[in-house]
This record gives sequence, structure tokens and C-alpha cells, in this order.
Amino acid sequence: MARVLIIGGGIAGTITAIALHETGHEPVLYEAYDRGAEGVGAFLTLAVNGMDALRPLGLKDLVSGVGFATPRMSMGLGDGTRLTEFPFGALPDGTVSQTVMRSDLYVALRDEAARRGIPVEYGKRLIGASQRSDGVRAEFADRTHAEGDLLIGADGLRSRVREIIDPGAPSPRYVPLLNTGGLVEGLSLDDEPGVMNMVFGKRAFFSHVVHPNGQVWWFANVPRKAEPTESELAGMTGERWRAELLRLFAADRTPAVGIVRATREIYQPWATYDFPSVPVWRKGRMVIIGDAAHATSPAAGQGASMAIEDAVTLAKCLRDVPDVERALAAYEGLRRERVEAVVAQGKRNGDAKAVGPVGRVIRDLFIKRAFRKPPSDGDPNEFMWNHHIDWEAPVAA
Repeated sequence: MARVLIIGGGIAGTITAIALHETGHEPVLYEAYDRGAEGVGAFLTLAVNGMDALRPLGLKDLVSGVGFATPRMSMGLGDGTRLTEFPFGALPDGTVSQTVMRSDLYVALRDEAARRGIPVEYGKRLIGASQRSDGVRAEFADRTHAEGDLLIGADGLRSRVREIIDPGAPSPRYVPLLNTGGLVEGLSLDDEPGVMNMVFGKRAFFSHVVHPNGQVWWFANVPRKAEPTESELAGMTGERWRAELLRLFAADRTPAVGIVRATREIYQPWATYDFPSVPVWRKGRMVIIGDAAHATSPAAGQGASMAIEDAVTLAKCLRDVPDVERALAAYEGLRRERVEAVVAQGKRNGDAKAVGPVGRVIRDLFIKRAFRKPPSDGDPNEFMWNHHIDWEAPVAA
């Protein structure tokens, strides 16, 4: 049994801790903030491959209980054209993708980790780490330290663990899109609950889904060529930001304007980033997972699912390969090709949302033609949803 120091107590870190606990290890979560993430964040859709990976951990029903089924997506254009509708995939037992508030998912997983006896320490911001042949030592900003058999960086896009493993690690790549969204009460739409309605608008991308309780959940991707500063993002709030969104969607024949007007509080926008490739994932007894290793554009719809797949695969490797360094090598060998393919597909999906006026006309013509005659090799996104991890199959070193 290994004592595992997990840096980052969010969704990726918590699922990793549960997966490792399931295989008999002793994980400890270290969260930089001094409290949990209740009420923080927007919503996400957890794809069926992520739901499938949760099954051996006993978490699939837990996650289904805090979200709602999102079985299909409807695609359209800003001129009102509805192009097609297609499923997001389904598991043999009928489970489909689930849409959930990020905070609700975090709280459910955190409480489940606590129920299983997994400790978490808050206010532990990692500043350094060192290792020897038989263990690692983590140093925190509060002048405390922790020792264990290995250290896992589940600390996201700006990962400190990634910097420690490889001081020359690349910075995240800015994808020229801003993300925003919100929730609407009391707005009646004719849409079928659970169907994600996505529209390539004339100036921005818009998507909304009706919750079974009648709420409307929506997000938008707004093109922005120049990477915004933190102060610029902080200024995009309130009625000025609402007015900008209304301007962007005014020319579209969609419900976007009515939804934006009816939204009480619109999320402050955040920039989009990804990593085409992170050359170094591991060093000795340290490794990175999730966004720290392979952040992908939200256009892939796979961020949370990739983190879950990482957690399950890493737990399998540490279960079946007795030497820690060889186990981490096996983990990288099983994951790198897949996640880099997902990042690349997410970039392609996002690029279609960030075109200018001329590019939009060409894009819309291409999309209409593509949906009239689907490609013979199938949906290019399908490989992401159809991935299955066999929990029982042993991992070879």
C-alpha cells in the first residue's frame, strides 16, 4: 500500500483519490484554497465515456443523481436552419451523458470521499517538492510539509507540479474564445428537456438546454483574437457585458436574445486554453493528470471525462505494477496518444466557432453540405465517446 500525496482537491484530484483508495492505497488530498468549492463554477456535460469510467468506482449512480440526462444534441445555424440531431452515445444499460453544475458534482464527490475515509487538507498551496529513491516530500506555503511514496499533480491548467517536474514545460495555448453563460428561471421554451441545442451564430456560438425542472441552462463562446488580461475579464460584467452579448446575438434567428435578457446573473467570462502536448508528464515518483497534463478546449466536451479516465487508468497501473516509476510509465503509455487526439479534436471544434465574417459564410456552407452528406467514416467525435476502460484487465509493465 502506497501513501499518495494528491495536489489539488477538485474534481480530478478527488476522483483520483477515490480510485486509489479503491485499489488499497492511502491517498491524501491537499487543496490550495482554505475551503471547498461549493457554489463555484458553471455547468458541464459529462460524456458517456466518463460515466462508464465511473462505474468500477461505484460513482456512476452518484453522479447521475446530481445531474440530468443529456442524450442528444441538436445543431443549427444563426439563420434559423436546423441541421441535424444526433445522440451523444449511450452505455449498454441505457446511461447517457449527464449535465451537472460543477459545484454539485464537486460536493457529491467530496462527500463521498469523506464517507470512504479519505483525508483532505485545505490551505495547502504547494511551493516545492523533492524526491528520493523511496519517496517524495511536498513543501507548502504555510511552512508545513508532507511525505509519501508518490506525488500526483491534479492541480489544473496552471499546475505547480508540472513546473516542478519540468521547469521548461510549455505554457497553455490560448484558444481565441471567451466562455460565459447562465441559468434562467421562469422562461418557457418549447424545447425537449435534456436536448442540447447548439447554434453556430453569425457572431458567436450559443447553446442552451432545458432542465427537467424548467430552468434554462446556457453557455456562449465569444470569439476574441487577443488573449485577455485578468483585469479585462474582470471588467466584462453586469449590464455592459449583457449588452455586448445582446449585440452579438441580435442578428440570429434563435432564442439567444430572449435567454440572455432573462438571465439574472451572467457569468463573468473566462478565456479558453489547451495544451497541444505536454512533453514531460512524470519524473521519478511524481506525475501529472487531468488539465495539468492535457487541458482541452471545452469544444471537445471531454475535460471532466478525460480526468476521470486518467484517474481510473492510473489506479489500475499502480494496482498492477508494483514498481512506482514503471507504473507511472505504463500510465503515460496508455493515455498520451488518446488525450492528445482529444485535444486536437477539441481545437478543430473550437476553430469553427472563432471565424470572422467571411470565414463564417464559408463555414456555414461547409456545415450545410457536410450534414446533407455525412462523412463515410462517421462522426469525427465518436472516438471520444466510445472509449472503454476494462477495470478487471491487468496492466502489464
